Amino acid sequence: MTGLPVIKLENVSFSYDGLPVLEDVNLTVDERDFLAIVGPNAGGKTTLLKLVLGLLKPMSGNVHVFGHSPEKDRVHIGYMPQHASLDLLFPVSVLDVVLMGRLGSSKRFGFYRKEDRNAAVEALQRVEMEEIRNRPFSSLSGGQQQRVLIARALASNPRLLLLDEPTANIDVAVETELFEILNELNETITIVLVTHDLGFVSCYVKNVACVNRRVVVHPTSEITGEMINEIYGSHVHMVRHDSTPFGEKTCV
Repeated sequence: MTGLPVIKLENVSFSYDGLPVLEDVNLTVDERDFLAIVGPNAGGKTTLLKLVLGLLKPMSGNVHVFGHSPEKDRVHIGYMPQHASLDLLFPVSVLDVVLMGRLGSSKRFGFYRKEDRNAAVEALQRVEMEEIRNRPFSSLSGGQQQRVLIARALASNPRLLLLDEPTANIDVAVETELFEILNELNETITIVLVTHDLGFVSCYVKNVACVNRRVVVHPTSEITGEMINEIYGSHVHMVRHDSTPFGEKTCV
């Protein structure tokens, strides 16, 4: 624990071709937080992640990751984009995909080292996919592919994990399994994820950032259906998290 925020945005604004996307954003994410980013389409959620990664520069304000510029500490960030740029017709194995997450982790060029392969296998173990490491990536189900892509983001042993809609296009049972894995990872890694699956947010995350040009952060316990409706501009069914008498998590 360093005492410094993992992510700190101060008065950040960003525009695309003069069109404001984010305005006067202030956001602090502490170590081992599990933050969900929610909001309407084109509200600025993915842009926010790209600012944290240093892939975009703010028009005004400051972005710090681990107390430094995002570019300086990008090696400590694992990232799973919303749309993976993988050709499913290309004959690549599960292990090959995860090894891509080691690119940039080494100062040497050339073939992957034993250290890289060990890190990739360990990442697959963390998402419970190590046994199928030699299978073609294209042969996997949607949920399995999402797990492998999370493993790719974990292969560099990051301190911060950024996930852009990791549960898109998968069924509820698989989604629950993925969130259980993320919940375990959160014991050692700070996690920030973009999601539209509000039904699962209150079951696992600690804080929710509502993004619609501006950013407002609430503890999960304070989120109400009225807040979500205001952010989305229309009626959204809010699924609340309660505890059972036995202390187990459930969504109602």
